[in-house]
Amino acid sequence: MPATSATPMFRGSFPALITPFKDGKVDAAGFKKFAEWQIAQGSNGLVPVGTTGETPTLSHDEHKHVIDLCVEAARGRVPVIAGAGSNSTEEAIELTEYSKQAGAAATLHSTGYYNKPTQEGLYLHFKAINDAVDLPFIVYNVPPRTIVDISAETMARIAQLKNFAGIKDATAKMERESQHRQLIKRTYSALSGEDGSALGYNAHGGHGCISVTANVAPKECSEFQALCRNGDYKSALVLHDRLMPLHDVLFCETNPAPVKYAAWRLGLIGSPDCRLPLAPLLDASKKAIDAALAKVGLLNAKAAE
Repeated sequence: MPATSATPMFRGSFPALITPFKDGKVDAAGFKKFAEWQIAQGSNGLVPVGTTGETPTLSHDEHKHVIDLCVEAARGRVPVIAGAGSNSTEEAIELTEYSKQAGAAATLHSTGYYNKPTQEGLYLHFKAINDAVDLPFIVYNVPPRTIVDISAETMARIAQLKNFAGIKDATAKMERESQHRQLIKRTYSALSGEDGSALGYNAHGGHGCISVTANVAPKECSEFQALCRNGDYKSALVLHDRLMPLHDVLFCETNPAPVKYAAWRLGLIGSPDCRLPLAPLLDASKKAIDAALAKVGLLNAKAAE
């Protein structure tokens, strides 16, 4: 029986949630309101405290607080996949333990950024997390951020661990998911980490996307994933083409500065501020984002001028 024949744990559109700030601190009320809106708009789950949530500049207490806020906002209606990644295995285990205690359905773990572990080191990192905490985890492979790339062979080794639940793939290599399916002999969730290539990823056997664009277009991203799930790739392509200007412009500067500006522009959060070293957006970037929001139909064309 092929690995994808059973229903995977996670399918659909999962926004990689931004963390709104107010007066330099986490805007707790603003975050919960934003998470509530995401659920109402049809998001299939919530992913707090990832890179888009600015975890590199959140304190440990803030990180844990945001997990609590997200679980409270979800109230069991959709799964919460809590970011718990670290280049310290000990720290990743601590955050995983807290996520379980808080009520998260799973955790999301990136690879060892900066310290550049070998493939064996990557496997041992995930094995240690697996052995320490009985909670499903998703492996986040994002070489542009972490330098190291988890090979398909290493991913297959990790997939043998009890708590392995899936992959977030941000390599933008269309063939990678096909390679994974050849090697992984169990059901797992295959989630894209790249909005612009999510269509192709799904065509290669993927089940959804942990999305930046879904922060501002959750309804459209959820509909897109439903079309792919139902095999209607012709209609999915039409919606993908409509969203593509947004997929592109939200990376005109370093994520999450563009998407926080877009969310603020749409009145979804109270401030577009990011923490240093992420800088305020250039005026040209703001204009480009406004134009894309208008083109997609999320912002009135006159307001974008």
